[in-house]
Amino acid sequence: MRMLLVASTACTAFAVLAALVFATLVFATLGPTANPLIPTPIGAGAKFHPRALSAPVVGRRKIGRLRCERTSRRRFGVHVELFARGRVVLVPAGIGVAPPWSTPRPYVVAGSCSYAARTSTPTGVIEVEKGLRLTLAGFFAIWGQPLGANRLAGFSARHGERVRAYVGGAAWRGAVRDIP
Repeated sequence: MRMLLVASTACTAFAVLAALVFATLVFATLGPTANPLIPTPIGAGAKFHPRALSAPVVGRRKIGRLRCERTSRRRFGVHVELFARGRVVLVPAGIGVAPPWSTPRPYVVAGSCSYAARTSTPTGVIEVEKGLRLTLAGFFAIWGQPLGANRLAGFSARHGERVRAYVGGAAWRGAVRDIP
């Protein structure tokens, strides 16, 4: 089985920048009959539907250098998808948004404050403050989910396996946590 994190970034100022990030935690290889055109179903169970809120967000505490703020700044979108054991892992709405939430389900349109990276829809789109230099590790810290050489969200690599990342289709040579 395979775990995969897919992210693409789009930021507009005077130009549009785009990047594609894949982080793969391989539990077993896909067989030769695997067809990439077949849609991947959403996984069942808590690991495939992780909670949006971390304890620091609920408590409106500082996370690294990030604070929960009421002011809104310009943001750009980053798309992230997680796959594990051949299934989609949802990136929920409400990551980085402190309760109480204003939620016309399944969206989180407002909260008491929010961090520089947040989600308002369960589509995997992360809204990142323009000008912020945030790594994938920073987003996962806000979310309260593990990310490292052997961990991706609620899943762990087996002995000898590691998280692998791809940026723009090319293998990422550094630590997955350092992906911008």
